[in-house]
Amino acid sequence: MVGVMLNDSGGSAVVVKLQTETWELNIWAPVADLVRLRDIRRADWDSRRSLAVGICAGSPVFWTVQEDQAAILIGRDDETWDIGISLPIETVDEIARLADEHN
Repeated sequence: MVGVMLNDSGGSAVVVKLQTETWELNIWAPVADLVRLRDIRRADWDSRRSLAVGICAGSPVFWTVQEDQAAILIGRDDETWDIGISLPIETVDEIARLADEHN
């Protein structure tokens, strides 16, 4: 299970904190951009579609889905990323819901 938190960053962006017992990932993004993650199911990797939402470790973050899993791809673009993780698509739904409530 992946824990999700949205924390105010004091500016125009919030920090999405994703964590398990063994890793943590922090993504900075405007709330309005995070709300766009509602459309994650349209970002089908097989069709080479992704949603560019957020920054992590100074690199763009791309969100996509393949079958019933979401993927977060961090790097220069969505074809040559440096870090990629898979997580349940419901986790992305939770991020979008929290962002919508925060809005």
